[in-house]
Amino acid sequence: MTAEREIIGLRRHLRESGIKPELRGLICEIAESTKYVINAVRTGDLGLAGTSNLYGEEQLALDVLSDNIITEQLSKCSLVASIASEEKDIVESVHPDYKGGYSVAFDPLDGSSLVDVNLAVGSIFSIYKGDNILQGGRKQVAAMFVVYGPRTSLIYSAGEGVHEFSLNHLGDFKLTRENIQMKDLGNIYSPGGNRNKYTPEHLNYIKYLENKGYKLRYSGGLVPDINLILLKGEGIFMYPELIGAPNGKLRLLFELYPVAYLIEQAGGAASDGKQPLLDVPVDNIDQRAPIYVGCKNDVATAVEYLNGKE
Repeated sequence: MTAEREIIGLRRHLRESGIKPELRGLICEIAESTKYVINAVRTGDLGLAGTSNLYGEEQLALDVLSDNIITEQLSKCSLVASIASEEKDIVESVHPDYKGGYSVAFDPLDGSSLVDVNLAVGSIFSIYKGDNILQGGRKQVAAMFVVYGPRTSLIYSAGEGVHEFSLNHLGDFKLTRENIQMKDLGNIYSPGGNRNKYTPEHLNYIKYLENKGYKLRYSGGLVPDINLILLKGEGIFMYPELIGAPNGKLRLLFELYPVAYLIEQAGGAASDGKQPLLDVPVDNIDQRAPIYVGCKNDVATAVEYLNGKE
């Protein structure tokens, strides 16, 4: 009789991976906060909150509620020096005098406009040592996202591989996939942005993918699309420079840095079309950049097309 495989929880996995106690404590606090966000997604108000975020976008009630949930949880955590939410226009100081603390940047509910049609959404987190949240992508000590879909899953990396955990019926995150790896080449593409606003260089790359028979998979949500590519281990997600929007749409601090960190940790690549995304310096919390992220060879080919290949 074959012995059943032991199911490992998030806290134990962090400990056995050699993650420092303070960092693993913070990751567990973040994971705990997302359990309340899950309940909000399932039962919360789907209407408008009557407010706008720092980008002038109308906020949904779920955006505000998710932001409040995560902010409150992190504000109570003594390990947190400062936080920045995509829903606010400031970096909030929490426990600045604690020298061993961490800073957390987060998108509390990415893809929230998809909730009312029952598509998957998620939360994204980026973690830095100290109280400076604008250190740059290479300074991340951990990144993670949580997908609220048919099942709730958490993907994290703290520099020791990329791992997936699923939330069970008891409310515990249990290991389902360890050391996730990207292939060098894929056959899936997820293209963001309006096609009629694509630059000629980007459009040439899209035509190349179509001619190669790549399958289009695009939900309109960053977290589920990145989750698809990461867990399948193949493909490329992109939100390019657009005519009239040279920096694209997605925010460097809240979305691109953590996604790039996770994909690189899994053996993939991430670029803004000119340089690795993690090397793009950040000057403010509103900063945006184009993104090409996924299999190394797919990203490398995208960069070639963006720089004049026909």
